[in-house]
Amino acid sequence: MSARTDVSTDVEENLNPSIHPVHAADLLGVLKLGAADFEAKPTHGVFITLIYGLIALFTALMGLGENFLPLLFPLLAGTAIIGPLAASGLYELSRRREQGLDYSWHHVFDVIHAPSRWGIAAMGLILAVLFVAWLVTAQLLYNAFFTGEHPDTLILMWEQVFSTSAGWSLLIAGTAIGFVYSAIVYAATVVSLPMMLHHKIGLGKAVLTSVRVVQNNWRAMATWYCIVVAMVLLGSLPLFLGLAVVVPILGHATWHLYRKSVSV
Repeated sequence: MSARTDVSTDVEENLNPSIHPVHAADLLGVLKLGAADFEAKPTHGVFITLIYGLIALFTALMGLGENFLPLLFPLLAGTAIIGPLAASGLYELSRRREQGLDYSWHHVFDVIHAPSRWGIAAMGLILAVLFVAWLVTAQLLYNAFFTGEHPDTLILMWEQVFSTSAGWSLLIAGTAIGFVYSAIVYAATVVSLPMMLHHKIGLGKAVLTSVRVVQNNWRAMATWYCIVVAMVLLGSLPLFLGLAVVVPILGHATWHLYRKSVSV
């Protein structure tokens, strides 16, 4: 595993990022670039997707006890919280391809050599805490609507959630709260993680820049958020197999969105 040797590691810490306008029409362009990166090395994206999916599932099984079915949907939705961190390897591949460097699969691990690797690690810890907080919130919501009722099969759980008034109330409340979690993570990470991988910059400044990008280009960034949600939902059918393609394309495209929206 080789260390990063490009000039981006030598950027000074005292950066002054510039925010550029992003329009809805630009989003198709970054999606095309993301798809091109994925097509160039498709197995890389699948590799990363499988890793973060298995990590999320393993974490849930370890922490939720024997009957984790009530939190199956929140678990899947919660991957949106840890997804940006898992996509860092995809950002690295896109960065290397952009600069004409070798981007063999093992370079996904070059994130550990990123200029702001400690900032990325800190963000990873924050996202892990938010992921756990989301699962705890989902468990509390479930217990509030279904006291003492814990289905032991997927079919029973499906019927409980989708065929009862309490289940629909749970869906509405859970979706609203989940939106708050995902919107916060989206605004804080959509630019900050690629930037910390690319330059030596503090976590606070990177997050602030990310929030500024979302604020200054709120129409385009809101559209991008909707595109991400829609593509992930479509990729979940059937049996989440489509995520092996959708998630890598979105990860690569996010790198190009960062490059479009910020310069330092």
